[in-house]
Amino acid sequence: MRLLPALLLVSSLAAQEMSEAEQESLRVALAEAGNSPIEFIRGLEKHLARYPKTSKLPEIERALVKAAIETRDNARVVRYGERVLAREQDDLQVLERVSLGLLKSDGKDEAGRALAYSKRYQELLEKMRAGKQGTPEYARIADDLENRIGRAYALQARATGNLGNAEAALALALRAFEIYLSSEFAREAARWQIKLGKTEDAIRTLAESFALLDPRMSDVERAKDRQRAGEMYRQLKGSEAGLGDLMLAAYDRMAAAVADRQEKFRKLAPNTGASHPLQFTLTGSDGTKLPLETLRGKVVVMDFWATWCGPCRVQAPMYEQVKKKFANDQRVVFLAISTDEDRGVVRPFIDAQRWTKTVYFEDGLSAALRISAIPTAMIFGKNGDVVSRMNGFVPDRFIEMLTERITQALAE
Repeated sequence: MRLLPALLLVSSLAAQEMSEAEQESLRVALAEAGNSPIEFIRGLEKHLARYPKTSKLPEIERALVKAAIETRDNARVVRYGERVLAREQDDLQVLERVSLGLLKSDGKDEAGRALAYSKRYQELLEKMRAGKQGTPEYARIADDLENRIGRAYALQARATGNLGNAEAALALALRAFEIYLSSEFAREAARWQIKLGKTEDAIRTLAESFALLDPRMSDVERAKDRQRAGEMYRQLKGSEAGLGDLMLAAYDRMAAAVADRQEKFRKLAPNTGASHPLQFTLTGSDGTKLPLETLRGKVVVMDFWATWCGPCRVQAPMYEQVKKKFANDQRVVFLAISTDEDRGVVRPFIDAQRWTKTVYFEDGLSAALRISAIPTAMIFGKNGDVVSRMNGFVPDRFIEMLTERITQALAE
């Protein structure tokens, strides 16, 4: 938020169509606001009162809705958010927050608008997921993306229920909970189960919400779910007999569901949680898998490069010369590690260069090793620890330097 006034000021001053008087008015408004988002809102609203037809209206209203989100000013989130969305319906944050803001009311008009926005929110997220699946980036964003898609369904559930269709609302809420295991979505499902008189289903759902141990939920909120489930159970059964078994069954279901989800993400990102190089498994351009643990006891030389890197191409034949020096030494392994974000360009590049060596994708290893520039050569000792790092290269001494460092690693 602190950067927003400065950014807005820069964009405003760059607009040739603004009069000097209006520019001065905006300067004063931003100067008086300082780093206070509340004063920032007041200053911009004061400016808009003086210049309601300003050429910078879209930018100012977008700044206002962002500030309103930060200050949790629901009325302004809806007011300015809907104006922004009237011009551009692709802002995910604004779509979500305006939907939430409208649903603070139980009114049907607000529910109808919230339903339209939340459907658009879902469509954009689904499109994003379809475009990212199968890419290295998807493993990193999949959890957050599924959470947001689940929230889109939960928002639709509340809007649909407020419009009078509790059955459809329940189906949407259960879909949200199916997509992402969240106590928030479980509670939304329980809300409509209770509305529909499905008391036993609501008890089980609240028990699952409690059993999830959702880190986004406070202990107080979890206790409320447990208390409410218990009260409904006693009213339905006349006592708490069997309630403990019901809660244990909920724990078992949620534990199994969480384990299944973790396994799914482990397959997407097998290196999740890995910190030491030997804990990583790298994917070859031919689809093979290389667990680096299998290289323990050897000196491993990694060449981090990319298809777009000119110096990497110059360095490649120099690596080959060093490899020839150790061709008969089974204690040394050379790995070419591609850092390209788009893996699709790597295979054609390899074919065009007529490389016969296997190329591996970095699969998160470059971040763990804090590779900040390429080409970078990394040498790992026999226990998998880094013993040498060469950022960039000196063409006239590269072969000599790399050979010397490998020899030193072998001697240790």
